[in-house]
Amino acid sequence: MDQPITFKRINALAIPAIFSGISESIITLTDIAIVGNIKENSVEALGAVGLVGSFLSAIIWVVAQTKTSLSATVSQHYGSKRLLVIKTLIPQAILFNFLLSLFLFLVTTFFVHEIFTAYNAEGLLLTYAKEYYVIRAWGFPLTLITFALYGVFRGLQNTIWAMKCSLTGAALNVILTYILVYGIEGLIPAYHIKGAAYASVVAQSVMLIMAFYYFFKYTPFTMRLSKRLNPSLKPFIVMSFNFIIRTATLNVAIYLANAYATGYGKSFIAAQSILMNIWLFFSFFIDGYATAGNALSGKLLGEKNYPALWQMSKAISKYAILISIILIAICFAFYEQIGLLFNQDPEVIRVFTSVFWIILLVQPINSLAYIYDGIFKGMGDAKFLRNNLIFATFCGFLPTLLLFDYLDFQLYSVWIAFAVWMCCRSFPLMYIFKKNYLRVNHEP
Repeated sequence: MDQPITFKRINALAIPAIFSGISESIITLTDIAIVGNIKENSVEALGAVGLVGSFLSAIIWVVAQTKTSLSATVSQHYGSKRLLVIKTLIPQAILFNFLLSLFLFLVTTFFVHEIFTAYNAEGLLLTYAKEYYVIRAWGFPLTLITFALYGVFRGLQNTIWAMKCSLTGAALNVILTYILVYGIEGLIPAYHIKGAAYASVVAQSVMLIMAFYYFFKYTPFTMRLSKRLNPSLKPFIVMSFNFIIRTATLNVAIYLANAYATGYGKSFIAAQSILMNIWLFFSFFIDGYATAGNALSGKLLGEKNYPALWQMSKAISKYAILISIILIAICFAFYEQIGLLFNQDPEVIRVFTSVFWIILLVQPINSLAYIYDGIFKGMGDAKFLRNNLIFATFCGFLPTLLLFDYLDFQLYSVWIAFAVWMCCRSFPLMYIFKKNYLRVNHEP
């Protein structure tokens, strides 16, 4: 009999995934904190890094759904003890990610001016955003291949290898960003905003090298390409395509949020940059438990162990909500100081503190959305997740944003819309899962 789903087993997957997830966010947060405290044009520099960070996260989230598909495929075959069947799939899937990343790099760098003009950026803000992005874009192939390898690790029920890679990259990024932005007198010139971008690319390169080390040394797979397409490649691409549509829809909400915030003025987009990246930091933090749910649900589905699947969903939800409450308490205790870490401008901090509480109060609902997202992803139910997010975005987020913007709520409009959005994402997932698996759990 397989080992039961215990607190220890969940945390063995979740805690390394938390560190791995937040380290991805720390790379952008580090850039924001250091660039936001530059003496010259700090508000424009902060706004530019925030815009580019949000855009990069949006694009990477979209295409990195191949990681989720790969994780679901590997975990289900791992649970059914049929890993040999997908041995040729892994290098084919990684090659697919590489080609996709090259396409993204070429298209986005060619249209970089149009992209950030569409965010309502202009003047020095636009100049900084373009300079920063053109360098950061070189990280696309590095990040997408690394994420594909992380998907393999997660499918094999291991999140420690990804954690080690990500933490190393995050630590290196903090050191290099500080050195390259401010420089070292007589040794290294100050590269300003470009220095933060260079540091990120170097950190991503190191993460990829480490991920390949763990892949070749500890997994049963190789990078040997087969001329014959693996039978699982088509289902993998179809699943990835559904996840990509879903995440593209998610990024419609993020794009509109940043575009509206930019339209309210430079203090609003600077505050929005801080708020959005704290939101993303929380998301990556809670996503550690969603990652555990993702890995375990795929394996349990492969084993057809439905009672354990139901018990696992309840346990992970409880732990995630507890973590979110702890995060809320910490943030309320250091409410204004958190904003001051990123920028000292009084108007930016005023906007930040007036809205931050909405982000905090909605965290328990966010946690449930992420957990059940992870569980359904692990089971490979991409179609339902796609439809749920389309509903949440166009029937929840968008009408709420338009209504409150019309009522002149300014940045409140964005974050009230996000709160409605997360409610529309979480509750349908919980209802359908309970309807399907509570019934199975009680059948003889």
